[in-house]
Amino acid sequence: MGGFLALCAAMTFAFNNTLARRGVLTGSVMQAMAISVPLGVPLFLIAAFVTDALPMLADASVTSLFFMAAAGVVHFVCGRYCNYRAVKAIGANLAGPLTEASVLVALGLAVALLGEKLTPMKLLGIFLILSGPALTVGARRKPPVLAPLDGEDGAGVEIVFTPHYVEGYFFSILAAIAYGISPILVRFALERTGWQASIAAGLVSYIAATLVTFIVIVASGQLRHTCSISRTTLKWFCGAGFFVGLSQMLRYMALSLAPVSVVSPIQRLSLIFRLVFSLLMNRKYEIFNSRMVLGTIVSLLGAILLSISIEAVHEVLPIPAALVPAFTWQWP
Repeated sequence: MGGFLALCAAMTFAFNNTLARRGVLTGSVMQAMAISVPLGVPLFLIAAFVTDALPMLADASVTSLFFMAAAGVVHFVCGRYCNYRAVKAIGANLAGPLTEASVLVALGLAVALLGEKLTPMKLLGIFLILSGPALTVGARRKPPVLAPLDGEDGAGVEIVFTPHYVEGYFFSILAAIAYGISPILVRFALERTGWQASIAAGLVSYIAATLVTFIVIVASGQLRHTCSISRTTLKWFCGAGFFVGLSQMLRYMALSLAPVSVVSPIQRLSLIFRLVFSLLMNRKYEIFNSRMVLGTIVSLLGAILLSISIEAVHEVLPIPAALVPAFTWQWP
């Protein structure tokens, strides 16, 4: 179940990136933050009422609440800002592969701080998940330089896309670091808890992130700028905010049920889903190659390996006694 929820989180996160890509063509990153971050609060609040998760906050320790809030600030503020900044600078296709390096940060911290173990199946699954996006990267062509912008506020307008590589790569790396650290903080907050507690944790995280976002907007003097947003751009950012909130809800639930070493690599499939959604919605702004199909298949095989245990494999396919030590090896 944890692996399945992580897969759903990857899909909804990819759709958020696709919508955000359209929004930042005419809007700013700060406008995207001002809309997408606060939208998560009512989404998680409704979910908390429906699942009766709010009473669990009364029993949460101060340490757990701190880690919930810290995870929200690191992921929803730092990570999302850097991700949107990178997408605006170099586009989703160029920013995606570097951002996916967050899996290496998450796995390294999970092994060092949480005592999680890596097995041969997990290592193979991680390799396949990382190899799938690498195959699609090699298949991409140069994005279009000039594309018409659709919509009531952009009809007849042409967008000139000039990649700013240093800025884009820099913020992609920062986003990867933030996205890699946040699962560890969530795991600290949700250790030995159920999926209902994850809903409450997500609510705390989004409230903390919303407060920090508001403080940053006011302190930087961009309150008037964030309010001067066109209706078309508002539509894209609202859609992005809803789906990223849903993605984080699924992510928190996955982290409460499965180890970081399983959830984090599966979420890397968002790169594959992003290519699919962009092909359907952003064909004019992103050019893709059919090798994406091969990358999708390879990554899905890796996700399957991460989602099953060696015991489940042994029940279906008997493992020769001579190979049992190799299959049951763990590190560290």
